[in-house]
Amino acid sequence: MIIDMHQHTHFHGRSDEELIAHQRKMGVSKTVLLPSGSKVNLASTNDGYSNGLGCQCTGNEAVYALMERYPDELAFFACEVPDKPDARQTIEKYLNMGAIGIGELKFNLQVDSKPMRLMYDIARDYDVPVLMHFQHGLFYSLEYDRMSSMLEAYPTVNFIGHAQTWWGNIDKHHDQEIRHPSGRVTAGGITDRLLSDYPNIYADHSAGSGLTALTRDEEHTVGFLQRHQDQLLFGTDCADAVGHGEACQGSQTLATLRRLAPGEDILQKILCLNAKKLFKI
Repeated sequence: MIIDMHQHTHFHGRSDEELIAHQRKMGVSKTVLLPSGSKVNLASTNDGYSNGLGCQCTGNEAVYALMERYPDELAFFACEVPDKPDARQTIEKYLNMGAIGIGELKFNLQVDSKPMRLMYDIARDYDVPVLMHFQHGLFYSLEYDRMSSMLEAYPTVNFIGHAQTWWGNIDKHHDQEIRHPSGRVTAGGITDRLLSDYPNIYADHSAGSGLTALTRDEEHTVGFLQRHQDQLLFGTDCADAVGHGEACQGSQTLATLRRLAPGEDILQKILCLNAKKLFKI
């Protein structure tokens, strides 16, 4: 069984039919759909630039409707712009309709800001995880180095880390201004330490940033997978309509994990078992 815990509807214009065909081609058994928040022009959405998660993704209603068409193949999260006045009501509505998490939180807000803490409060109250997109600069989930304080303040909330800043910081010597680092990795970066020190944070292997982290230093990767095997999750965040080969970043991530995982037991944790436990599916 393969659980893809990071996909989107209408991702860069891809149709629902293409999404389902893509996931089936990859051999995915269960896909978790992550909606965008409402389309609003606020500082948190970079004055509207980040609406649709910055890549035309659709929101809660569309995600829920597709899940109803394919209930055996799909699950879904709930999302809303955190500083929108009715954010709690919107997220609670979809959690009560069966959403299994909150996110993708991809907003121009500090990780310890009041609106983001509201998201963590809801996650705590409903016992669901929160998925966060970390991107340094004037973009998303800012002040990553403060994340440890949130993990301590919310010990019963499970957080999931994703994107450029999350994966760049597997390296102890990572330059925060570089979004797509390459080359050898020195273990002990912020991300490596968070996974080691806090059982309530997980790593989402999706997107180009996740694939780069796996392939840039394969010797390091083997140790990283061994070290954090109980906190790693397979996701694709892949926008293509192909579902295989070099044109499909998700398929490349899957193939890389199969090649580098230090044992079938660890591979199964990453592809399925950790997600089943975390999402209760």
